[in-house]
Amino acid sequence: MKSTATPDTITIHVPFRFIKRGGRKEVQLPPGAPVQRRTDNTLIKALARAFRWKRMLESGEFTTINELAEHEGIVPSYMTRVLRLTLLAPDIVEAILDGRQGPEVTLARLLKGFPAEWEGQRQDLQCVFLTFLPCCSWEGGPRNGAYIDSQEEPSA
Repeated sequence: MKSTATPDTITIHVPFRFIKRGGRKEVQLPPGAPVQRRTDNTLIKALARAFRWKRMLESGEFTTINELAEHEGIVPSYMTRVLRLTLLAPDIVEAILDGRQGPEVTLARLLKGFPAEWEGQRQDLQCVFLTFLPCCSWEGGPRNGAYIDSQEEPSA
């Protein structure tokens, strides 16, 4: 039996790139690579605050956004932008809580604004989710169970 020499080093090529997300660097894998779910704690905390503030306003504990903002120690304009997160479609909120949003869906991105109508939100954010959004569609494509994992339209 003839023994074969083993190399001292092995080189493995792993395609990826670094992207900035919420002030942190993350690894972005190539298209088609399996994606792990990763929750964005900053975005989840903002959602929690938004729904807590909404509940406090609706209960009458605070009568105005200015009053609540003063109590929380933040400026009213920031509070109103965060409160808009309560207008997100339930399936989008669920996807964020499950960590199924893509790297493009950040708190900064959502605070810039989004359509008030749920269908408009789905169309605006359809290409940034890493899983099935049942109501997403693209022109000429299926409406139910559309798998969207990139900025490009899937091939038919």
